[in-house]
Amino acid sequence: MKRFDVGSDVILSRTPVRVSFCGGGTDLESFWGAHPEGGAVTSMAISSHIYVLLNRRFESSIRVAYTKTEIVESIDDLEHELVKEALRKADLSSHIEVVTIADIPSRGSGLGSSSTLTVGLLNAVHGWNGQQQVSEDLARGACEIEIEKLGQPIGQQDQYAAAYGGLNHIVFHQDGTVSVEPISVTNDLADRIAEEFILIWTGRHRKASDILEEQSRRTSSPTSMDRLIRMRAQAIEVRDAFQNGDLATVGSLLDEAWRLKRNLASNITDPAIDALHGEVMACGATGCKLLGAGGGGFLLAHGGGDLETKVRNRLPTAKCMPLKIDLHGSVLMKVTIDD
Repeated sequence: MKRFDVGSDVILSRTPVRVSFCGGGTDLESFWGAHPEGGAVTSMAISSHIYVLLNRRFESSIRVAYTKTEIVESIDDLEHELVKEALRKADLSSHIEVVTIADIPSRGSGLGSSSTLTVGLLNAVHGWNGQQQVSEDLARGACEIEIEKLGQPIGQQDQYAAAYGGLNHIVFHQDGTVSVEPISVTNDLADRIAEEFILIWTGRHRKASDILEEQSRRTSSPTSMDRLIRMRAQAIEVRDAFQNGDLATVGSLLDEAWRLKRNLASNITDPAIDALHGEVMACGATGCKLLGAGGGGFLLAHGGGDLETKVRNRLPTAKCMPLKIDLHGSVLMKVTIDD
């Protein structure tokens, strides 16, 4: 965590979103709480970020600016639940302005943006109070807000990926504890990941909660449990493949992961998403899957170094971007403007 000096200046947090290669779904308590070996995900924080800016407000009211602007006299009147709970955790109830900015669509992207925002909010509000939080505290605090306080039917992988940064194998133990195992990424491997993996925007946002609620309900069925057990094993295989620099194996595991994932809930995919997936595979991808809960957001694909060019040629309107790693996790920056 970067250090900073507390003063009257603006506080800014920068927090990465993530891609999950394999194991998504096993971070839900309905899985790891029922399985002795828990759940496991291998994921990577990427260099697309959500920024949270805090400034002291002259008026005693609270101003929050995101896709809309709220100005309220009481924290209880805030509509943005994540901001509300983060401010409560830091005991900030007046004379405060919160502004959020995102590099990518802030909701429904499949990149864990809501949890990234929560982690960034906690880092900023604690930083405002001069408290420096370690990555574990940020991740666990975000889980407490989203899952325990607000009752969202989500897992825990996004909070840990955002807080820690880098490429990690994350294990969700049956007792509720979480272990983060960093995977070493050399400059050469980072360059190869950026060259061989791409993200493709589906053009659609989706609400994850409905999909995850159905998935959680179906987890106890023998068929779903068998799929999730295999997905947890894939997370281990992806970890090993990255450690060996074997990105082709990661790509083939993505393809298998998509075949398993699409059957976990009824609305994970649809004909339009399947058609886009087919077009990407026709460009020579070794594997391609939809990120996040499903229903929209980004596709993650692996192929040769010319995959992005082939996708852009075949799909001229597609919004693509390479997969670049963020090694820092959530960081604080103090913005000073000299007179």
